[in-house]
Amino acid sequence: MSTLPDTRPLADTAAERGGEWWRDAVIYQIYPRSFADSNGDGIGDFPGFTSKIPYLSELGVDAVWLSPFYVSPQADAGYDVADYRDVNPLFGTLADFDEFAATAHAAGIRVVVDLVPNHSSDEHEWFVAALAAGPGSPERARYVFREGRGENGELPPNNWQSNFGGPAWTRVPDGQWYLHLFDTKQPDFDWNNAEVADFFDDVLRFWLDRGVDGFRVDVAHGLIKAEDLPDQEEGETKKLEGGGNNGPMWDQEGVHEIYRRWHRVLAEYDGDRLLVAEAWVSPPARLARYVRPDEMHQAFNFPYMVAGWEPARLRRVIDESIEANEGVGAPTTWVLSNHDVVRHASRFGLTDPTSWPRGISADDEQPDAALGLRRARAASLLMLALPGSAYVYQGEELGLPEATELPAEVRQDPSFARTEGADTGRDGCRIPLPWTREAPAFGFGPSPELWLPQPESYGPLAADQQVGVAGSTFELYRAALALRGEYELGSGSLSWNLSDASVLSFTNGEVLVVSNLGGSAVPLPTDATLLLSSDAAPAPAGELPSDTTVWLRLPA
Repeated sequence: MSTLPDTRPLADTAAERGGEWWRDAVIYQIYPRSFADSNGDGIGDFPGFTSKIPYLSELGVDAVWLSPFYVSPQADAGYDVADYRDVNPLFGTLADFDEFAATAHAAGIRVVVDLVPNHSSDEHEWFVAALAAGPGSPERARYVFREGRGENGELPPNNWQSNFGGPAWTRVPDGQWYLHLFDTKQPDFDWNNAEVADFFDDVLRFWLDRGVDGFRVDVAHGLIKAEDLPDQEEGETKKLEGGGNNGPMWDQEGVHEIYRRWHRVLAEYDGDRLLVAEAWVSPPARLARYVRPDEMHQAFNFPYMVAGWEPARLRRVIDESIEANEGVGAPTTWVLSNHDVVRHASRFGLTDPTSWPRGISADDEQPDAALGLRRARAASLLMLALPGSAYVYQGEELGLPEATELPAEVRQDPSFARTEGADTGRDGCRIPLPWTREAPAFGFGPSPELWLPQPESYGPLAADQQVGVAGSTFELYRAALALRGEYELGSGSLSWNLSDASVLSFTNGEVLVVSNLGGSAVPLPTDATLLLSSDAAPAPAGELPSDTTVWLRLPA
């Protein structure tokens, strides 16, 4: 169906196995503002991304996922989209996107783009028209507008709260209110409106025609709201155990028909295209409903991400996730960090490595950097040995920590402003990457300009200090991805072994994986060959130090 040249390679290992490349893929998240800058304005751009394809190829990832790069006023770092069919000039042009995609495809790397269907920017032409047209108009019917409560409509239509703090409703001059589950500049679409559904079919086809290999769907569990928009019940928690959302605005039955429709759109195209859900839904059995055979292909495993560095919790989530996904014939998709959460190299360095801070400021407990990195390396090696697909957030392959000392005046996350600083926000995990230690802005671009300042700790972790350096975190990831492919761990199966309560031990094909989450060393089998260890320092033979994961090859 594509009207553009097909620049993808004719075959790769996934295609040779009969397609469904996403079942065992390792997908690397690019956060556009912070990946690589080519023009010196301090913000990443497509020519910068293209220049780093050799780096990604050396790392060994199967695909990249690009967070939003569309035309946007950037009220929420691009998740407020004003034009779904064009590139924000901050990041370049459509031609720059095409060059990036062609270069990635030539290197055997697929391209997944972010789709933001729950809401648009308030500067989108549809919302501008909705405000101008007034109550009862077809233009307003594309969004969730309602009359207010109270004697004169002066109260919001219900008690829903924004995820970024404060009410989820804003009143317009003619008296009606519009819903925004996030920032005031992100009005929610009304997905009961056929125009909205048709519009997004066209958006999908626009990017599929440009050769993209799939879509990560933002707020996939929020598109449909409960009928009549009832109040959220008193005491009903916003977050469930495992990170799931609860309430009349989340995980409604109607979302599944949307994804069945999109599944049919993607099936019109060759190349086995992907839909992956950002759905904060718990328990895993509920999340698995998003990846039934006629819906999406993957869903981020947030219960695994929030489990922390604790063996019993990890094992329970792994078991529940695999069981639930196998029940619908889908792979499990593992993830430890992304652009919305504190980096795991810092979370795991806190006194409680199972805690889930919304951010870390200078006034909070400061992570133990060395311990956090040691555990992060061990956790990453554990995750990459699990059967299924895995996502890597840019910079985690360098062991980057959270930036915890950002002053208030440089923070840009709307959740920080809307809560008057009560929510530290997500800026600390979005810092521009360090590429070269002895360069302005650590080589992020050709000038010292940066949209967010880098901490000094990023210098020794810069890519040029790690690529080709034995024992570095980059080389650990590179080796892990190579061995993961060689031993087909992503398409394998997991069998638990008897072990100490502080140890996770399982077999995946020919590989024995042992992860020691306890405080003291534990014995290892003496008849197995060491393939890889998360501990950069050699350990005594037959011994596994604390906070370490190893991959061992079992004897034939």
